Amino acid sequence: MRPEGYDYDTHSRLAGPLTEPEGTGGGTGGTGAAHGGYRVQYRPLLAREPHRIRAVLLMTLAPVLTGALLVYLVWPSHWTEREGGDRWLIGLDVTMLLAIGLIELFMLVNVVSIAHATMVARDPVPVVPEPGTRVAFLTTYVPGKEPLAMVRATLEGAVRIHHTGPLDVWLLDEGDDDEAKALCEELGVRHFTRLGIPEWNRKKGPHKARTKHGNYNAWLAMHGGDYDFFASVDTDHVPLPAFLERMMGFFRDPDVAFVVGPQVYGNYTSPVTKAAESQQFLFHALIQRAGNRYRAPMFVGTNNVVRIEALRQIGGLHDSITEDMATGFELHRHRNPRTGRHWRSVYTPDVLAVGEGPASWTDFFTQQMRWSRGTYETLFKQYWRAPFSMPPGRLFSYTLMLVYYPMTAVNWLLGILSCVLFLWFGASGTQVAASVWLMLYSDAAALQIGLYLWNRRHNVSPHEPEGSGGLAGMAMSALSAPIYAKSLGSAVLRRPSRFVVTPKGGGVTADRLLTFRIHLFWAVVLASSLVASFVLGHTHVAMRTWAALAMAISLAPVAVWGFTEVKERRARKVRAAARQRLKARAAAADAEPEPAFATGTTTGGN
Repeated sequence: MRPEGYDYDTHSRLAGPLTEPEGTGGGTGGTGAAHGGYRVQYRPLLAREPHRIRAVLLMTLAPVLTGALLVYLVWPSHWTEREGGDRWLIGLDVTMLLAIGLIELFMLVNVVSIAHATMVARDPVPVVPEPGTRVAFLTTYVPGKEPLAMVRATLEGAVRIHHTGPLDVWLLDEGDDDEAKALCEELGVRHFTRLGIPEWNRKKGPHKARTKHGNYNAWLAMHGGDYDFFASVDTDHVPLPAFLERMMGFFRDPDVAFVVGPQVYGNYTSPVTKAAESQQFLFHALIQRAGNRYRAPMFVGTNNVVRIEALRQIGGLHDSITEDMATGFELHRHRNPRTGRHWRSVYTPDVLAVGEGPASWTDFFTQQMRWSRGTYETLFKQYWRAPFSMPPGRLFSYTLMLVYYPMTAVNWLLGILSCVLFLWFGASGTQVAASVWLMLYSDAAALQIGLYLWNRRHNVSPHEPEGSGGLAGMAMSALSAPIYAKSLGSAVLRRPSRFVVTPKGGGVTADRLLTFRIHLFWAVVLASSLVASFVLGHTHVAMRTWAALAMAISLAPVAVWGFTEVKERRARKVRAAARQRLKARAAAADAEPEPAFATGTTTGGN
């Protein structure tokens, strides 16, 4: 889906014009240049800024002031001391101190991560692709879950892609659907299905049934040897004609395993969809570009090109609820047997496919639950191998990316714990002047927001207005914290996770009050704690402020949903009333008698 009125052409060339590669050292034949040939070149974002001093100040002062706040709060002379107090209350004081220290530490790590990304972010220099490479363009289809009209739009976009070499478009059909096969025949697209083949439909592993990675790996086993690369998009993403022209050139570097682009939402109408795209700003506009510094941006499944040789080396797409993240992590741990160097990846800011995002709170929460759960699985199951197999810089970059969800989740839980311990029991890990705390906290927060806003100039979205502050995205990140906390709990308890397809093609999961049960639970906890603080006389501006903010975060999605529902009901009533008026007018017009006309009589003389 590509809405009208947006400049996709300009945003498909954000990395700059295509150039001729330097140092190719001869042809690659689709399998990579000779050792020591072409290497991907990059342009630092900071180097092309005329007023870099502002960014440097923000990158320096934001972490320094956040660190100063941490030190101030946990300074030994500020620890709470209770003479002759109950041991259990002293224990709660210690718990509070640890919670406050961890909250501020995680905030510092987050600020350092953004400052570091601002400093090292860079874009690759696009080069013309090598002619003659054999490419398969893949997308999947689950009959009954995804509308065929949406599949048609994706395939029609795929057959318009430009490529100077053999290119086959494939539909990987989970259901061997007759209508899908007819569509493929109409468009000249090749059809593949693993339906009814037991070895490609296992309970777990690379060929797990009813999973995206299982579908891809079955195709890889059957047809992967016929191609050098495969490009892919999610079923709801329509690729632009320049998709391969802008991505394939980077594979002249023999160590590049995959190339990815940003994710943008073409169904840019719902408030939830707009805020959801804005929420992704930091990842696609900054964090992924920082990954280029270490040649290891994250694998994103929505739109990419993959070197089949590298993927087959690790046994195909990884078995995970977020197979893209897990697969990219494994690829970056392995070496290219032809060169002996670690596999690399490239992120281009060029918008080369336009997809669909969640249009309801239910779908958004489901998406965030799945993304965070996949991150936890990578941390628990794969990360421990990285120190022994990844270069240090790459490990550092991945660590900063992977700790976002758990830090956000733990921060939320620790913040709630601190509120409950103080507002109910009067526990206080640290005794500081409210005025000093407020000054340090507000200054640190202002610098963090300033750094965020400065980076908005690098936004890759063609939908958000130029100069937009991205406040909706910031709010969306904050109110996702309870979802990440629930997901973390499920991961720690090893509760089964399953892949839930986000409704596509105009389908939206309706919101209900139960959609917000997690947020409402925390709102009740915080509200009762605030009431208890007044009854018990446990007053402190910092704790009450945090409790009020956390409660506002918990209730925000419910309030937005309620307001939208009321507005929509009024609009429906207005439309219904208008239809009734039109029907009444039509009925009245039908009931009127036809006028009688004279038939040539005259009066008077000749």
